[in-house]
Amino acid sequence: MSRILGIDYGDARVGIAITDSLKITAQGLETIQRNKSDKVILKRLDEIFAQYDVDTVVIGMPYNMDGSKTERAEVTEKFIHKLKCKYPKKKIDIMDERLTTVIAHKTMNFLDVSKKKKKSIVDTISAEYILEAYIQKNQKIEKNS
Repeated sequence: MSRILGIDYGDARVGIAITDSLKITAQGLETIQRNKSDKVILKRLDEIFAQYDVDTVVIGMPYNMDGSKTERAEVTEKFIHKLKCKYPKKKIDIMDERLTTVIAHKTMNFLDVSKKKKKSIVDTISAEYILEAYIQKNQKIEKNS
């Protein structure tokens, strides 16, 4: 069964989450250090796609609170274009990522995660929230159709 991959695309780090094979739950997979290059991410995605049957990739799109695009959104759109070119058979979708990092930090504070650990997992948790929101949105659409 195929899965959905969630991506929280950031300047320094990229969080990755993946669904179970039934596409019901999202689990954080890892955080990739970008090292100022998308090649690192694309190489790791090749490895993930070799390990998991992924048919859909969901990327968090950073919007301002008023819904307008951030400067970061343009960078994210360029990365999405790279994904569409490299993986033309995969469905590439976007999901509003407003407040996912805030929610991730609140979750980590509640769980009393150390500051050092927070930095290494915040992007993975954010990717998980992006993916969960996408799953819930699609479940609502399926119920209403």
